[in-house]
Amino acid sequence: WSPELSSDLYRIDGWGAPYFTVNSSGDISVRPHGTDTLPHQEIDLLKVVKKASDPIKTGGLGLQLPLVVRFPDVLKNRLESLQSAFDYAVQSEGYEAHYQGVYPVKCNQDRFVVEDIVKFGSGFRFGLEAGSKPELLLAMSSLCKGSSEGLLVCNGFKDAEYISLALVARKPQLNTVIVLEQEEELDLVIDISRKMAVQPVIGLRAKLRTKHSGHFGSTSGEKGKFGLTTTQILRVVRKLKESGMLDCLQLLHFHIGSQIPSTELLADGVGEAAQVYSELVRLGAGMKFIDIGGGLGIDYDGTKSSDSDVSVGYGLQDYASTVVQAVRFVCDRKNVKHPVICSESGRAIVSHHSVLIFEAVSSTTTRSQELSSMSLHSFVEKLNDDARADYRNLSAAAIRGEYDTCMLYADQLKQRCVDQFKDGNLDMEQLAAVDAVCDFVSKAIGAS
Repeated sequence: WSPELSSDLYRIDGWGAPYFTVNSSGDISVRPHGTDTLPHQEIDLLKVVKKASDPIKTGGLGLQLPLVVRFPDVLKNRLESLQSAFDYAVQSEGYEAHYQGVYPVKCNQDRFVVEDIVKFGSGFRFGLEAGSKPELLLAMSSLCKGSSEGLLVCNGFKDAEYISLALVARKPQLNTVIVLEQEEELDLVIDISRKMAVQPVIGLRAKLRTKHSGHFGSTSGEKGKFGLTTTQILRVVRKLKESGMLDCLQLLHFHIGSQIPSTELLADGVGEAAQVYSELVRLGAGMKFIDIGGGLGIDYDGTKSSDSDVSVGYGLQDYASTVVQAVRFVCDRKNVKHPVICSESGRAIVSHHSVLIFEAVSSTTTRSQELSSMSLHSFVEKLNDDARADYRNLSAAAIRGEYDTCMLYADQLKQRCVDQFKDGNLDMEQLAAVDAVCDFVSKAIGAS
């Protein structure tokens, strides 16, 4: 056995790159700075667990499993990588505005996570997104220590108390944006902002036609439960204009769905949203920001597949370039000033930064039934003609040493026996016998 074989077996370099790998000792190693991690900066996870769980009298911390081990430097690296990817796309595409990210607090509300993101992201205007009153209070408290330009995006259902709180947040110079998800929220915003004498910054969430058909796309498309339809957007614009507050409408938000599988779907959704943004500019709104929501996917299984709910067929740079290109193309064609691009990437920022470690409390081993020549003969006698032919072909292939052919006939034999069992023509002992035959074949071929 070798560390290379361990890496291949557990696909660590597929799902874990660039933060997790197998070191020369065969242990999981953490690279907190990604590809920039120097050899002496790598962290042997097994040594961390031993130090944490060893008794205090032997120099350990005396902690019991399960443990969550956090790596703040991974958070920092994810933020920097995301920002760097968009900065490169902005520069290479000749885009005339900048990118600034927003972290959705709901993804992980841990105080240390949120505070680290605000601290690490303050240099490039990173903000927070809240979807409830508790999250809004948490975000207000944290962002007071962050960038004054960082957005505090207020999503979710909004009652009078939520809106009042969001407007209060503008007084300590927090860059708060109230995003309308329901048409009736606008009346509350207008009424409360006048009573409080606070000029609101308003965004709206558009219900796009673009549909993410995967597991994580149930809230997308025109049948989705969140956001405003085209007709509702026009009514919001008209009401803001009648109230003399159309300049307050500055942000367009949308969300295709989590784990966007391909850049083609991403480009389609962003392009549609950019058309809506351009139309709002034409209608006289004071537009400045386009918030593309979440959706930046994580390759959980390392397959880099766009056909899987747990993988994506693109990298960080592909994602950023696709977004910038789509927005620039529409805005240039419509002769609209390029908006500031925001995104609400949650899982893409925090997924790699912590590890849950727990004890294995039991294990399961497969023990195959031993077959004597007599029981094997009895087994073969009960097979139907097709299954018996598979068994004969399997035996002949084994004698010739044709291992791939052996596996083919073993699989066919097993399936035919399962079908016979379902039809009531094979008993449980016979079904166990075919399992034993196929297990024996697999082990023999593996050993060879």
